[in-house]
Amino acid sequence: MRIHILGICGTLMGSIALLARELGHEVTGTDENVYPPMSTQLEQAGIELDSGYTSDSVSKDTELVIVGNANLPRGNPALESVLNRGIAYTSGAEWLGRYLLQDRWVIAVAGTHGKTTTSSMISWILDHAGLTPGFLIGGVPQNFGRSSRLGKTPFFVIEADEYDTSYFDRRSKFLHYRPRTLVMNNLEFDHADIFADLEAIKTQFHLLLRSIPGEGLVIYPDSDANLTDVISRGCWTPTLAVGSEQLQGIERDDGSFEILLDGKSKGEVSWSLTGQHNIHNALSAIAAARHAGVAIEVSCEALCTFEGVKRRMEVIYEREDLKVYDDFAHHPTEIATTLDGLRRKTEGERIIAVIEPASHTMKLGVHEQTLLHSADNADVVYWYQGANVKWDMSGMQTDRSHLLNDLDDLIEKTLVEISADDKATHVVIMSNGSFMGFHRQLVDRLQSGS
Repeated sequence: MRIHILGICGTLMGSIALLARELGHEVTGTDENVYPPMSTQLEQAGIELDSGYTSDSVSKDTELVIVGNANLPRGNPALESVLNRGIAYTSGAEWLGRYLLQDRWVIAVAGTHGKTTTSSMISWILDHAGLTPGFLIGGVPQNFGRSSRLGKTPFFVIEADEYDTSYFDRRSKFLHYRPRTLVMNNLEFDHADIFADLEAIKTQFHLLLRSIPGEGLVIYPDSDANLTDVISRGCWTPTLAVGSEQLQGIERDDGSFEILLDGKSKGEVSWSLTGQHNIHNALSAIAAARHAGVAIEVSCEALCTFEGVKRRMEVIYEREDLKVYDDFAHHPTEIATTLDGLRRKTEGERIIAVIEPASHTMKLGVHEQTLLHSADNADVVYWYQGANVKWDMSGMQTDRSHLLNDLDDLIEKTLVEISADDKATHVVIMSNGSFMGFHRQLVDRLQSGS
């Protein structure tokens, strides 16, 4: 089949393009901005790319158009041409559900936080166990070096996002995936640009819950009141509560942790990751892999060699007295748990947090009341107020918390702060956007010594 993808350079759509190519389809695509690293991956896979939407973007011999949900509203010239010419079209999530996941054992990871990391952990555990799973993840697991692959067994791991599907399908993407194993990591209010309130998100999660077969498994933390409320509305599938007596992780002083199943020790994990949130992610991954037939002991072995995910506390610069991390933070809870984990591991050392509120929800100011204190574990905080921030951030100014809106000024102040003390220092750059190239500019300055 000849497939054309509109919005092909997005994380999800680019991964779908690679999977479609792996299935043997002829794939082309268009995006507003075609740039690395996704454009490089696509071109290496033999996928032709076109930059800029026009009425001629989709060729006459195209059999199916997959429409992304980023900046593709009615009025887009390429989309209007598809509609006028009567070309068959679908969304990315619907294509996955209909053409790729139909006959697979789908392991889906949903929740406000930790989807990418937990999906990566599950994929690595299954791979370590020799199961060669397929996967589609909204990031790049370091163990694989790619965000998607078809796999060689029935198992397919997918990051299951609650964001809406497309301009013509306002249901959450995950409703198309029909998993057999469902991980629901947590649930908080997010995506204020499309959801009116938390109740609207709960409705989508319960619709997802209703799609899990009776012979499947639902994995969730019993400490999350929002998820227990969703489950209380009706669940027809066996459940496993992580963090409870069913499955626990007992952390040790050195950062390793022991796995207990029904109170009995089943193994231990020693790794480089930090924070209670990652222990929770690991428990969910172990539970999902166990449902697929992988012994807990094998999962522990795999997690000891888990290398993390790009842009999830990824070290991008290091010298004897300094580490700089890139972290994909899109919510105050993620900022708080990440900095808490780093503080526990680096007690007595300095933490400088440089934060760009880049998600739709944070730019709208929905989390204004909790955002400031989310960075309490940092010694110094720099908040960057970009042009698209829709609320007055002046309240973020305190003795140790500073607000800036000029990128060059932010770089200079960060460099001065790094050199202000001879203690070992950790700089955590937190943004789910590009941060206007701040990461690269800061590292370049550090490498040049200027």
